[in-house]
Amino acid sequence: MSLALQPNCENLAVWRSNMKKIILALALLLGVTQSGCAFLGGAAVGSLATGAGYEINAHSQMEKLEADYRNERISRREYEARKAQIEKGSILY
Repeated sequence: MSLALQPNCENLAVWRSNMKKIILALALLLGVTQSGCAFLGGAAVGSLATGAGYEINAHSQMEKLEADYRNERISRREYEARKAQIEKGSILY
């Protein structure tokens, strides 16, 4: 082995100090990158859940609207206007 890889007794303290700094820097770098991924993953899941909530709400509104129209509680004109509003705010309709 090379002498550069094996520290001698005189600079052992310096070598250990440098290795501790390198390990600490790598650990901090790893922690920062992982917390960023967790944040982005949490944001993605949160936005999907919010989108699903809107779609569930739109679906229930559309079912109520169709039931009102079938039971003749609203006119055709009102049905079409409210249906257009629901469709405008939904991805699935």
